[in-house]
Amino acid sequence: MFDQINGLPVHVLVLHAAVVFVPLLALGAVVYALVPRWRPKMGWALGLLAIVAPASAFVAMASGSKLYDRLLDQGISGAGKEILDDHMGFGTLTAWFTLGLGLVSLVMVALTWRRGSTRLPMPGEIGGAVALIVLAALSGWYVFQTGDSGANAVWGTY
Repeated sequence: MFDQINGLPVHVLVLHAAVVFVPLLALGAVVYALVPRWRPKMGWALGLLAIVAPASAFVAMASGSKLYDRLLDQGISGAGKEILDDHMGFGTLTAWFTLGLGLVSLVMVALTWRRGSTRLPMPGEIGGAVALIVLAALSGWYVFQTGDSGANAVWGTY
């Protein structure tokens, strides 16, 4: 399922979804954390991104694993394999941090939506904001590292 479509690796078709949705989720989470008055207008978008971004990251990771296995079967080794190993490590971290960011985003949206207020009690507000900002920074950093190492693997700019 995640290997090929008409002879083209699925990974090259789906990775761009993660490259778009993960940074959008990170940006939306930071805005949601720092600008409570915008929460009622953007909660639905953050909730949607909190589902789509981790899903796209995990599909990219699964399809990348299939492509990696195919390349190993074709005999890739040495420096090329090392670059791909780094890329896969970054991709795995991207998927897991994005999942965490998605879950915390959904919790924050649910808590603020349910209360009918844009703000939580101060400990929840601060804790939620810190968690969103830290996970957004980690997700953003690792999606950048993943994309950079993948581009270097393909285009050989190391």
